[in-house]
Amino acid sequence: MKRLKITDTSLRDGHQSLWATRMSTEDMLPVLEMVDNIGYHSLEVWGGATFDVCLRYLGEDPWERLRLIRRHVKKTQLQMLLRGQSLVGYSHYPDDVVERFVERAAANGIDIFRIFDALNDIRNLRVPIEAVRRTGKHVQACVVYTISPVHTLEHFLETALRLVDMGADSICIKDMAGLLAPYQSYDLVRLLKEHIDLPVQLHTHYIGGLAVGALLKAAEAGVDVVDTASVPLAFGSSQPPVETLVRALQGTEWDTGLNLHDLFEVAAHFEEVRKRRGFERGVTRINDMKVFEHQVPGGMISNLVSQLEEQKALHRLPEVLEEIPRVRQDLGYPPLVTPTSQIVGIQAVLNVLMGERYKLCPGEVKDYVRGYYGKSPAPISQEVRAKIIGDEPVIDVRPADLLEPGWDKAVSEVGDLAESEEDVLSYTLFPQVALKFLRARREGTLAPVPMAPAGAARRPAAPAAVKGTETPSKGGEDVDIARIREIMLLFDDTGIAELELEQADFKLSLRKAVREPGVRPAAPAPAARQPGAAAPVPVAEEEREEEMVVVAPMVGTFYRAPAPDAPPFVEPGDVVEAGQTLCIVEAMKLMNEIKAEVRGRIKEVLVENAHPVEYGQPMFLMTKA
Repeated sequence: MKRLKITDTSLRDGHQSLWATRMSTEDMLPVLEMVDNIGYHSLEVWGGATFDVCLRYLGEDPWERLRLIRRHVKKTQLQMLLRGQSLVGYSHYPDDVVERFVERAAANGIDIFRIFDALNDIRNLRVPIEAVRRTGKHVQACVVYTISPVHTLEHFLETALRLVDMGADSICIKDMAGLLAPYQSYDLVRLLKEHIDLPVQLHTHYIGGLAVGALLKAAEAGVDVVDTASVPLAFGSSQPPVETLVRALQGTEWDTGLNLHDLFEVAAHFEEVRKRRGFERGVTRINDMKVFEHQVPGGMISNLVSQLEEQKALHRLPEVLEEIPRVRQDLGYPPLVTPTSQIVGIQAVLNVLMGERYKLCPGEVKDYVRGYYGKSPAPISQEVRAKIIGDEPVIDVRPADLLEPGWDKAVSEVGDLAESEEDVLSYTLFPQVALKFLRARREGTLAPVPMAPAGAARRPAAPAAVKGTETPSKGGEDVDIARIREIMLLFDDTGIAELELEQADFKLSLRKAVREPGVRPAAPAPAARQPGAAAPVPVAEEEREEEMVVVAPMVGTFYRAPAPDAPPFVEPGDVVEAGQTLCIVEAMKLMNEIKAEVRGRIKEVLVENAHPVEYGQPMFLMTKA
């Protein structure tokens, strides 16, 4: 009998998919020893969004969470999800940072590193795979599954064979959107097992309801391990429930050997957590099932719905879902997984809201087209490329080859706030978030951020647009304030780093800057145009008054300096040049540099350091110099 092995995702992907990754370590500890005795192949407990959320929202040290889990789980292997060269962040990091992160993750308790690249560009996996091998831990390399004219069985087999050559210890089929149908699951697993003498694991999501069938057919084809979650953390955009699979295979040659009574005891604990915390169950909605048409993962659909609701444009969701496959085709059929799902999704939203395709292109889309995320699976449309980046060059090297080493710089910047190498790594990945966490830890004021009730808006409401209000432009045409505000709100509520809006007589540029911005050239870019009035809308050049107010272009947190011991960017009386950074507004996991639009003198700084700002709130009073 070949028993099917199971990885439990409840402590990572399960609550990331359904509960916004908000299960605390305190919620986990009482059940860990019980889970350890179930007989799982491994427990996925770390990586993905858990690292960021611990620091940002839960007031927890993610490294300490890992150490605590390791202390309680003594029999079962611990597993993490690593986003290739992006680690647990959202951009590529230098090789020295990647190597040190992997070494410390292994030292703190990770046994299995599941590593993927959104584009199946294995160049982005070389350094993390080599780093894991040096630790002696298990390398599980992923073949990211999707459907397109170029993503054939032969493509997936070729990718898997190259990963074997790079040193993988096992291969994971990563079906993040729940697209893998049962019979395709059988064919793919059988093909890999015929050509690869390594264990094969299948990771899928329930979303459209195919997952249980896909796992059963994979078992018939010889898959070695599959991913499931405890039933309170299953269904919907999460994994299929372990209880269902265990029962379905009882008495067969693939019997898991797991005890249903023990599984339900674990489920009872998670159900109590769910009720106490007010978390939702996993459900499958009509829009989720339409994944078969648009291939958009369930979590991504939830974000689209929330964004469009806040823009009072939810009725345009069908248009967005129709536009996403077109954008994906234009961009060379990237699989829709972090970060390419955000890149394709937000471009589709902007194409619909602007009424013209690629009129407004975020910085991430431009960087993708420039090659800074890796090689697209298929060639990018030349017409679309020209529209997005003109005749700019496209890189053909591994993107991280263009990054300078980052470790020594991070050590210098974080200073004595860091008590360990792990603290320095937290700062390197999420600078401002980690600084806030480290200061609060030193002061003894760490506390979780309350989570909004299900269905509530994720941020404070922005000032309402005044119906019929218009600002005349230089040429006598009207500037639609409601449209400008809509775009700025959308910008705030996504991970997009750059927006540009052009009309005949004005241009609105919004730019977010991350301390480790991948390989984008560090050329100065204008912030939102904020001429001489507090109202956050552009006006004609000649209408600017001598006194100017720089306002917040988004909801966020105001920072006067990027590092704990750095001097403030500007003080009253300072003369600043056009393009000079005035401050940072941290919002939506990104550090957004707000730059001076014109040369001027700082008259007054209107916000205290590390204090929240609302959309349109005045931050600096300036006069022309």
